[in-house]
Amino acid sequence: MMAAMAEDRRLELHPTYPVRTPRLLLRPVTADDVDAVLAYRGRADVCRYLPFEPMDRAEVVESIASRWTTTALTDAGQALLLGVELVATGELIGDLVLFFHSREHRGGELGYVINPDFAGRGYATEAAAALLDLAFDGLGLHRVVARLDERNDASARMARRLGMRPEARLVQSEFFKGEWATELDFALLADEWPAHRDRLAAAVSAGPR
Repeated sequence: MMAAMAEDRRLELHPTYPVRTPRLLLRPVTADDVDAVLAYRGRADVCRYLPFEPMDRAEVVESIASRWTTTALTDAGQALLLGVELVATGELIGDLVLFFHSREHRGGELGYVINPDFAGRGYATEAAAALLDLAFDGLGLHRVVARLDERNDASARMARRLGMRPEARLVQSEFFKGEWATELDFALLADEWPAHRDRLAAAVSAGPR
């Protein structure tokens, strides 16, 4: 009984910010980030396969002031959104979100969006790997999933780079932005993550891919 209670208490995440990787800082977004967030979340091509429409300035300002203010995860149903900042320049180049779906099943979900102007340098994978560290080693999740539109090839490639396993293809499962969309579901378990984390760390050390 005591072991179960201790495990239950461990299902909280209180990161020390910024969360550092070799090239990036993960930290809460602030009012100073409005222009940087708008530069990618306001783009139609970025939002094409994401579950939101291009955002305008007012929407970004409101989101930063309200639903993106969470800095810790303490119970299921919460989400933690963190900005991705370049150490070298201080630029905000994207954001990631960790959804805490289930305390009982220790389940969560990963989401990510990166400014295409910074694509192709491994930043998204490096940032997502840090978020998976928080999910598994920090929060204590057992399983993390990523759900994406089948047409979003870049997102699917990144899920595979992270070591996530394709588990389901839900054909025309959702009427999404005016048309039927097919969903791909990827997943990763806590005991699978260490090997992938070491592989990704070695890749970052070797330089951009």
